[in-house]
Amino acid sequence: MSDDPARVREFFGARAADWDSRFPDDGPAYAAAVAELGLRPGDSVLDAGCGTGRALPPLRAAVGSSGTVVGVDLTPEMLERAVRAERDGGDGGTLLLADVGRLPVRDGALDAVFGAGLVSHLADPSAGLRELARVVRPGGRLALFHPIGRAALAARHGRSLSPDDLRAEPRLRPLLAGAGWRLVEYVDEDARYLALAVREG
Repeated sequence: MSDDPARVREFFGARAADWDSRFPDDGPAYAAAVAELGLRPGDSVLDAGCGTGRALPPLRAAVGSSGTVVGVDLTPEMLERAVRAERDGGDGGTLLLADVGRLPVRDGALDAVFGAGLVSHLADPSAGLRELARVVRPGGRLALFHPIGRAALAARHGRSLSPDDLRAEPRLRPLLAGAGWRLVEYVDEDARYLALAVREG
């Protein structure tokens, strides 16, 4: 289910222009998931695979003016839409065109990572999650989110649920553990998918 970076860029680049209009009601779900991260004023947080930046405003509100929010995405068109929607903080400095698997961030620099729809698009999910662990301090948190659950998403795409899905708890828990994370909460309902993990060490 994972993709190489070129395919991910092609897929999302072709859909960037109307991405937000396809999912106009997801804002509250993003805000609720961000709240689960337990961010505090002054924290530093990464939105990994930020797309058009729908999580950036609630992340920025959570960390306040003394905090840092960085959005990273592989797809230039998605970042351009984030800027057009004025989700970039105004100066463009919060958005980086980069691969989540090779982040331009120093070790342990962040307090948390938010990733919406991320895991299934990583070329190497284990390596990608290890890279996220590298840039987060011990005790920091990771939220893997989707505004609808696995069954609802599969139905939307005309598929049935697969036990091979990396987002299924029996697959995700050991994947996270092998990358330095401990899964502490797992919710997979029609209305949302949220896996919260804590950085070990």
